[in-house]
Amino acid sequence: MPDDMRGLHNFIAEIRATKSKEAEEKRINKELANIRSKFKGDKPLDGYQKKKYVCKLLFMFLLGEDIDFGHMEAISLVASNKYSEKQIGYLFLSVMINETSDFNRLIIQQIKNDLLDRNETHVCLALTCIANVGGREMAESLAGDVQKLLVSPDSRSFVKKKAALTLLRLYRKFPEILPVGEYTPRIIALLDDPDLSVVTSVLALLYALVQADTQGYGSCVDRAIARLRRLQTREESLEGYVYYDIAAPWLQVKLLRFLQVFPAPAPDSRAREAVVEVLRSIVGKAANEPVRDKRNKQQLPQYFNARNAVLYEAVRVLIHLESETDLLVESSNLLGRFLSSKETNLRYFALELMSSLATLSFTHEAIKRHQETVVNALTQEKDISVRRRALDLLYNLCGKSNVRVIVRELLQYLQVADYEIREEMVLKIAVLAELHADDYSWYVDVILQLIRVAGDYVSEEVWHRVVQIVTNQPDVQDYATKVVFDALCSPYCHETMVKVGGYLLGEFGHLIANNPRATPQIQLQLLLSKFSMCSPSTRALLLSTLVKFANLFPEIKTDIETIFRSNNLSRNTDPEIQQRVIEYLSLSQHPNPNVMPTVLEEMPKFKERESSLLAKIREKSEGVSVDAEAAKVARQTVIVDRDRQEREDREEREARRSNPAVSQQPQANLLGDLDAAPASTGPSAVNTTSQPPQANPELAHLSRAFLFQNDGKLYEDAILQIGVKTSVKNNLARVALYFGNKSGYPITNFTSDVFAINTTETLSLQAKPVEGQLAPKAQTQQLINVECLKEFEEQPTLGVAYVVNGQLQRAVIKFPIFVNKFLASFDMDQPTFVARWKQLSAPGLESQKVFKAAQPIDVAAVRSKLQSMGFTVLAGVDPNPDNFVCAGVVHTGSSQVGVLLRLEPNRDAQMYRATFRTSRDTVSRILCDLVASSF
Repeated sequence: MPDDMRGLHNFIAEIRATKSKEAEEKRINKELANIRSKFKGDKPLDGYQKKKYVCKLLFMFLLGEDIDFGHMEAISLVASNKYSEKQIGYLFLSVMINETSDFNRLIIQQIKNDLLDRNETHVCLALTCIANVGGREMAESLAGDVQKLLVSPDSRSFVKKKAALTLLRLYRKFPEILPVGEYTPRIIALLDDPDLSVVTSVLALLYALVQADTQGYGSCVDRAIARLRRLQTREESLEGYVYYDIAAPWLQVKLLRFLQVFPAPAPDSRAREAVVEVLRSIVGKAANEPVRDKRNKQQLPQYFNARNAVLYEAVRVLIHLESETDLLVESSNLLGRFLSSKETNLRYFALELMSSLATLSFTHEAIKRHQETVVNALTQEKDISVRRRALDLLYNLCGKSNVRVIVRELLQYLQVADYEIREEMVLKIAVLAELHADDYSWYVDVILQLIRVAGDYVSEEVWHRVVQIVTNQPDVQDYATKVVFDALCSPYCHETMVKVGGYLLGEFGHLIANNPRATPQIQLQLLLSKFSMCSPSTRALLLSTLVKFANLFPEIKTDIETIFRSNNLSRNTDPEIQQRVIEYLSLSQHPNPNVMPTVLEEMPKFKERESSLLAKIREKSEGVSVDAEAAKVARQTVIVDRDRQEREDREEREARRSNPAVSQQPQANLLGDLDAAPASTGPSAVNTTSQPPQANPELAHLSRAFLFQNDGKLYEDAILQIGVKTSVKNNLARVALYFGNKSGYPITNFTSDVFAINTTETLSLQAKPVEGQLAPKAQTQQLINVECLKEFEEQPTLGVAYVVNGQLQRAVIKFPIFVNKFLASFDMDQPTFVARWKQLSAPGLESQKVFKAAQPIDVAAVRSKLQSMGFTVLAGVDPNPDNFVCAGVVHTGSSQVGVLLRLEPNRDAQMYRATFRTSRDTVSRILCDLVASSF
């Protein structure tokens, strides 16, 4: 803050002295009015006054006020020849305008004049402004002048430094604008500049340039190595650049990282010898006794931090060279010593580097000597980031000679591991057991133990891979089937174990059928005992197992057909289960006896291909190392594509409005009408509109199944599949939508929006944005948080739009959320129910509806539906045993509403009468309509 501005000092003091927000606002508004009058007054302001008022505006902007004037006065200050006035003008413009501001055009010429000024301070102010604002127009107009300043022999060191960093900022934003090629040799020559600050800044610019393309920058390698050697040997003046007896450690780190971008020098080249000499010096110094403070004889942490930073990059360069065996082994031994350090950062640093060294054949055995220490780091470390690095190192250390030891340790630790690391551990244990197993029986044992210990973290890919391996290895099929059967006999069996067991017993159950403990009847009863506790997808798999049993074991075929005919299955609310049961029953009763054995032949061997688990691990590792700038560019591209698509959609709508004949033409590629639905524009992807898009009539029924279930398939066509998984607690629900690309083409411009239909007072929806692109056969997820503020009748609408193979596709579906999702079960005895029923007998509290049964009345099916909707079916309350009496509580944001239901079926007339009583008439009416539409 300028010391000579008493008015500015007083104004800031008055603002700080205010005792309330209202007083501060009042003082700021008064000052803004005064500044406006001064700027608009007839009397011209001198430089001092402009500077004072501009500083006040800048201070108020930093307080959070909207400042929409004062820019022209700041521009006039920039044109001043006084440093203090020019400084304030540039400061105001750098803070107050952005790269899209119209004021950019007004200041470009003045900035250009300052860049050509002989006063270096004016030049630096202009460079700082370019770097802070840096729009496309400014980059196109001024990049050439900045490059000239960088390579000019007349430029001072601090000007070159600022010019290099300004160019770096512009290049990162607009790489296509800067014609760096013509200046490349002169920029590279600056690596030999005697000023180390210039070298550091230029190196940052060159690092960004060579990451895009190393062609034309080959001479950088020799200069970088020479500079490193001079820093190590102290052959040049380093006054002011020695940090705790280490020469410019930040520059050494940049140079070593810079060398890793280029291909490794040829084995017998002079550059190779020079860089190895430098690396040998760095590793040798680190292996010597550490420097100690002469005053207290304590090790200096500053020295170790700087030394280890240089050592880290030096070892990275050694790994990049891949041939210096002695240095690699020496580095491995040095890092092994660091594992016993008390410093957490040093142990992390050692584990990360050793993980990379373990992948090299030269150092694998040297790293393996520290296996026990690494296991202790995994099991005893308090910092989870260190434990992750220890897990990575064990994964890379593992081979056929030590796989059993490492897998045993990992399985033992998995039982107590943090939840954040369990999924990764399961994946890596499964991969290690598959890659290095010398006996597939041991592999099966490992996977089954994984499922027992951490079944919730065993992904679909893991048990799919077990099935593939057992199917392809006949010598292990008998053993795997026996072990899985024994696992299923346990009363506590994870659902993933049921999936594995269902598949293997269906394919190879005949191999153990002669065992008295595993006869076909026992196998059937075992699977049926697990059936009711499984999800719909697992039940569907078990149905396939049952039909295979009917083919393999004629003695239980009749029992299985009886099971298929049961109402619980043949009239199941899940369409997948119902369809399978009907098809399998028809197959088993086919008049041609050869049809069923032909259809249910033993599965052929799977094609040998890369394990999906390895691909998943590779995907995770590559995802961590994605360049941030590249990811940013990708996101910007998606936004541009989406904006273009929105523009095309608007034009299409306007054309249809202006020409009704166009709107009547059939749209072959459209699955729905999203004209009233703008694409996702914010982070929530939830639109509140009084005119929402209408769900496609042929898709309107899809969400009805979610009256009774929380998970399942919502929509599917030839390209897209939408799955749903819902979890509810009181009046809060989280809905996970899974979008799967079934086609062989990438999906682009993907948008998913939830349209709230005048439900701002009843429902609150917050949705995370979904990725704009979806690769073939890939899946993405969108999470939507739903809060029930009040009972609601209308469902929100889900609109999906995307482009595949050049064609725009759309679909509008009812969002699978109903008021019964927030209905919690509530148990009560007969006297309590009768008393409460009488209390709710006042007019308006009861809703009643008589309706036709859509299917033959089945007591078990009706009970299952009511329970699936969230009601508690009370036993022994109604004197008529055919009637259903239920209770529940609807949770909303404002209250909890008790619900009582009496459902009276009439089998002769195939009719129902549903009577609801609640303390809120709208709740009883809405639930009454839902029940009537469900039966």
